[in-house]
Amino acid sequence: MASRSSDKDGDSVHTASEVPLTPRTNSPDGRRSSSDTSKSTYSLTRRISSLESRRPSSPLIDIKPIEFGVLSAKKEPIQPSVLRRTYTPDDYFRKFEPRLYSLDSSSDDVDSLTDEEILSKYQLGMLHFSTQYDLLHNHLTVRVIEARDLPPPISHDGSRQDMAHSNPYVKICLLPDQKNSKQTGVKRKTQKPVFEERYTFEIPFLEAQRRTLLLTVVDFDKFSRHCVIGKVSVPLCEVDLVKGGHWWKALIPSTQNEVELGELLLSLNYLPSAGRLNVDVIRAKQLLQTDVSQGSDPFVKIQLVHGLKLVKTKKTSFLRGTIDPFYNESFSFKVPQEELENASLVFTVFGHNMKSSNDFIGRIVIGQYSSGPSESNHWRRMLNTHRTAVEQWHSLRSRAECDRVSPASLEVT
Repeated sequence: MASRSSDKDGDSVHTASEVPLTPRTNSPDGRRSSSDTSKSTYSLTRRISSLESRRPSSPLIDIKPIEFGVLSAKKEPIQPSVLRRTYTPDDYFRKFEPRLYSLDSSSDDVDSLTDEEILSKYQLGMLHFSTQYDLLHNHLTVRVIEARDLPPPISHDGSRQDMAHSNPYVKICLLPDQKNSKQTGVKRKTQKPVFEERYTFEIPFLEAQRRTLLLTVVDFDKFSRHCVIGKVSVPLCEVDLVKGGHWWKALIPSTQNEVELGELLLSLNYLPSAGRLNVDVIRAKQLLQTDVSQGSDPFVKIQLVHGLKLVKTKKTSFLRGTIDPFYNESFSFKVPQEELENASLVFTVFGHNMKSSNDFIGRIVIGQYSSGPSESNHWRRMLNTHRTAVEQWHSLRSRAECDRVSPASLEVT
């Protein structure tokens, strides 16, 4: 019992690497004497010296052990190398975004300019307008007041001025909706027109704050497509709509150089048993204005072409002084089912003119020789749903565009 207690108190636990090189003797009191300690140290020194003397003279190779597990704080983990793709010149230029380097007037550099700097840079004139939101009736009122210092019209080749003065008017819309736009009357031969016209948009207040007011000043030209002079855009979230206000804003160039010709709503229906092709001309909107004083007197001419031969012509009544006419007129053409696949319908919108020939506004072709994808889709839907009326809006095209893509357009006047 005494000897076990002595071993427990005097001995310490050793690992395999700490095994003593010489036998250990314990003092009667269980503690190592100083003479034993010095002998052990001397013996260890001699053994190390003998090992070094027997080591070969070849150069030493320092081999680090492979470590598994978490790296210590002092170890720097080796990052895997990233395989980089080599770019060809085409790939290099494909990385650029053209919109960031374009000279579009709606870019951030224009937003940073003052109205005086914009007027000096582009010299397109200024527009005076106001906005006011009515919370009681939930509508936004836009008042177009006047413009000044508008540039004189330039001919298409840019070599000379066509005339001394413009015939300006203003189109108003709330982006991103450009379909439900308004427009002022045309002011004849002036570079400082006074409009004083108000327009109302039925729109909830929260929705109005998400819109952008776009005012486009256009030069009316009776003998060609109207040209855009400049535009002003105002995010409505940046103004106090309820309090309202009015501003003079400098016009900036628009990427849209020509005004759209308008839209036409049509309905098609084919009855195989009767061999009848029924057409409803429902309405049109935002038609190109053809008369300076009273807007337009638009009507629609419908012509049936079989193959490349004009078969039948019909037309709607004309409505006075409007660019948003409602017709709701129906027409029926005799077309046997075996001839339907070779039929084309040419729709042409004119402005009625009592003193001279009617003014061309726009055209589309639906059928075998359709004038575009939208027209082809409408015809295909009608063929797949016999006895059912199929409605669709169509954007009007120029005569030249229709003649270029549709042989049926060349067969009509």
